[in-house]
Amino acid sequence: MAEERILQLPEEAAEWVEEALGGTHRISGAVALRGSTSSDVYKIETAGEEGRSEYVLRLFTKADWLAMEPDLARHEAASLEMAQQTGLPVPQLVAFEETGVPCGLQAVLMTKLPGTPLLKPENETDWLEKMAAALAEIHRHEARGFAWEYFSYNNALALDRPVWSRHPDEWMRAFFIVAGIRPEAKEHFIHRDFHPANLLWSKGRISGIVDWVNACIGPTGIDVGHCRLNLAQLHGVSTADRFLAAYRKIAGEQFEYHPYWDLLALTDGVDGPPAVYAGWQAFGMTGLTDELMRHRLDEYLLSLLDRFDEY
Repeated sequence: MAEERILQLPEEAAEWVEEALGGTHRISGAVALRGSTSSDVYKIETAGEEGRSEYVLRLFTKADWLAMEPDLARHEAASLEMAQQTGLPVPQLVAFEETGVPCGLQAVLMTKLPGTPLLKPENETDWLEKMAAALAEIHRHEARGFAWEYFSYNNALALDRPVWSRHPDEWMRAFFIVAGIRPEAKEHFIHRDFHPANLLWSKGRISGIVDWVNACIGPTGIDVGHCRLNLAQLHGVSTADRFLAAYRKIAGEQFEYHPYWDLLALTDGVDGPPAVYAGWQAFGMTGLTDELMRHRLDEYLLSLLDRFDEY
């Protein structure tokens, strides 16, 4: 398992955390959590009159992300509050800072949930079914009045021809399909980044669903497709297909499957030569290589085009 990153908690951020906790807790320890690639995330340990507590602090450090979405802290705070209404194990919002002035950066402070990510399960069927059930429960929540709506990360027509692939023509076809007319779909509350590394497990159960900064109102197929993309890279197409089958069985009529959303999730998640996601390595997923990622993504793409042709 990869070592935790050596990352010093900024003094301004530490002062903000203690103030957000009402001045009754003092930070006794802070360590950067493994697996985070888009922001700096810390486990914060505090001590006070009521004993010791643990929290999670996210600091938004990527200027390009903030330039595209300047309301990230407010977005995640609202997402956490909305996600609490699903009844699922979700961190509770403690405080957020959207100006970046008191602690030097935009920040979100939340409670820490027990458990660790599980990427190599002993019982894959049980693992997939429990993930599918959790995702279906998220999608059952209407989230009326939620301000954030789904948008695509990539313009499919602007993506470069994938010279790294053995099937570049098929990728170009996928880009044109995604750039075409989208099928009608009911919109629900979606996590937007639902995949195994964002789920915590304890005693055989999902003990936490984390990383809600991208949550929004959108088509459920995006969530399913994003998770399937991650599963295809981690374990292969058959595992991704088994997850889809599990989700369709659990969600029932709520989920109207269309392979378009799988293709959109794929093109949103692949921009340039594929590489092993650092977060997987941090959680002990060994044996993955960039070459294997290219092979599995090609295989997954071809399976999606077959589904699209048969639909």
